Amino acid sequence: MLSSDVPDVPDIPDVVVAALRSAGCVFAEDEARLIVSTARTPAELTAMVDRRAAGLPLEHVLGWAEFCGLRIAVEPGVFVPRRRTEFLVQQAVALAREAPLVVDLCCGSGAVGAALAASLPGAELHAADIDPAAVRCARRNVGEAHVYEGDLFAPLPSVLRGRVDVLAANVPYVPTEEVGLLPPEARDHEPLGALDGGGDGLDILRRVTAEAAQWLTPGGCLLAETSERQAPAARQAFADGGLVPRLAVSEELYSTVVIGTRPWSQNEAEREALVTSTPPPLCN
Repeated sequence: MLSSDVPDVPDIPDVVVAALRSAGCVFAEDEARLIVSTARTPAELTAMVDRRAAGLPLEHVLGWAEFCGLRIAVEPGVFVPRRRTEFLVQQAVALAREAPLVVDLCCGSGAVGAALAASLPGAELHAADIDPAAVRCARRNVGEAHVYEGDLFAPLPSVLRGRVDVLAANVPYVPTEEVGLLPPEARDHEPLGALDGGGDGLDILRRVTAEAAQWLTPGGCLLAETSERQAPAARQAFADGGLVPRLAVSEELYSTVVIGTRPWSQNEAEREALVTSTPPPLCN
């Protein structure tokens, strides 16, 4: 579901709830309220119910997703931000200095960047994604921020090199052979490029960690979501890229985030590499 804060909409037609329940919607009543509150005409209501019953993600039907208390515009074919990714935002906010320079890489709809900008007064936000549809959505969601279309770091202005305080990279991390096991809403309606992370799910992450240190300011952090199973290999990718890695885990949101800090000096990097040679216990 989008949110527990479902609008109080009277007179929900029983036929709407019945149609959604017949289509297998577990939260049929809540979804019906959201759809009825969004539809502007009876014809639009019918069309929205039909699209949802046909399997389109609820967020694509509504045209928005709730994320960190914000309404994020999404359109068909664009990755829907997940609630678990709110944990990545929380970690980034806790680490950020005053008025930070923030980059949202693989930004999708721009949900992470928009949430960071809303939580960090004075932040300078830049975002990038390779998918044109995602870039269109991101430009709607991040206001005055700069949004670029291109592959990973390639479209970013060179002036950002060595200056980034927070680099959020919510890259795809589903192993290729497991994409077919995803719920139909994801595998049938979201872009494959936003889901498929390659053989072990970490191909895109390794490309990011290989370059991240060049873009981060000393003490700046890269944050990326991964699975608990992939965490050791993801952590090693951060270390191979010259970052000092640690893990943060939220059991409530089923979220694992790898955080890598660019050391202030080579000596610090060497000391930290020795300290973190044995993976630390998972922390909340």
